Amino acid sequence: MSEPTAAPASSVTAPSDRPSRGRVLVTGASVAGPAAAYWLERVGYDVTVLERSAEPRLGGQNVDVRGLAREVLERMGLREAVLAANTGEVGTRFVDERGRTVSEFPAEAGEPDGPTAELEVLRGELARILTGACGDGVTWWSGDHVVEVEQSAEEVTVTLAGGDVHRFDLVVVAEGPRSHTRGLVLGPEQRPELKRLGMHMAWATIPRTADDDRWWRWMSVPGSRSVTLRPDNLGTTRATLGFMDDPGDFEDLPPAGQVAELRRRFGDLGWEVPRVLDAIGQGEELYVEDLTQVVCPTWSAGRVVLLGDAAWCVTPIAGAGTSLALLGAYVLAVELAALAPGEAPAAAYERWEGWMRPVVEEAQDLPPGTPRLANPQSRVGTTLFRAGTRLAALRPVRALASRLTSGPDPDRELPPLPAG
Repeated sequence: MSEPTAAPASSVTAPSDRPSRGRVLVTGASVAGPAAAYWLERVGYDVTVLERSAEPRLGGQNVDVRGLAREVLERMGLREAVLAANTGEVGTRFVDERGRTVSEFPAEAGEPDGPTAELEVLRGELARILTGACGDGVTWWSGDHVVEVEQSAEEVTVTLAGGDVHRFDLVVVAEGPRSHTRGLVLGPEQRPELKRLGMHMAWATIPRTADDDRWWRWMSVPGSRSVTLRPDNLGTTRATLGFMDDPGDFEDLPPAGQVAELRRRFGDLGWEVPRVLDAIGQGEELYVEDLTQVVCPTWSAGRVVLLGDAAWCVTPIAGAGTSLALLGAYVLAVELAALAPGEAPAAAYERWEGWMRPVVEEAQDLPPGTPRLANPQSRVGTTLFRAGTRLAALRPVRALASRLTSGPDPDRELPPLPAG
């Protein structure tokens, strides 16, 4: 029986000689997956990470680490590595249709959780750092995915699309909001509620030009549309095109169809929009999503547990997805480490969910009118929104608003990792 394609030899590490708590399969190698692998290996499990993509997915847009998740990075010893990979963003500027500044929110020393966080990094860069930090008890597989899951009281049997069958003590599903593996695990009465926010987003990586600066530039225009440009640390620029609309097939269109739809919706705009549309029309990286929260009645079934977006997608509108993934991976390892030898994982999953669910629910509880308030339909609404950003940019108001972007439970204490 052949194994799935492994990661490059430099990334694959051999298991250690210490006694193992058991074998764990983690599906997904974005942020939640490698974070879970790191902590589960740390507390004594032999971990295999399975990524559907044949090659590492090192692209992606800006993410940030806030609140308690910063302390998780500290405990991993990775804060400096993430700082070194920061995008270099110096703050947020709202602009009008001609690119003129309406208001600005500079990143300031001593305010790690403002609109531009201290730990602002590309998703792919963070995934690379987390993957590289994993130890000898983690093995990496790629180019395959789970198509069948069977459980007994003692183990989980998974069948992969390539035909291989493997047995594990635990499975952690750390996939995206459309997780296929989640559907193989949860019964009909456990299926998540998918709550659309009514907004479609398209993310693109485009060539950088001399006119690009280190600000996150954000333009909202009538028609419930927004366009943003953000710097990165790789010599390119990250662009987004967002629009409010009823459910449709935009996310499922072929790339050429997605580009055509974006041209139809944004082709009348000036500023940097023609440049963005030209770039994606020439095949630059494009990822689209119908922003949808995932609300699961339970995050586990038997020996399988959901983590990150597969369990609780909060969407980029909430701005806490990466922090929750890091936090959830750490607390999950803490609770599993507290199990007695041979004890079933259900008790650990229950304690973990009890700790995490209030944090997730707070992140999913968006302010009334979100995201419509930042994407007005009318010209009057757009004018009022811009006036609101000017008011919010005043220093006293900005200091108050920083509490709203402070990340998951910044005043709560992390549970300790058991010794040994």
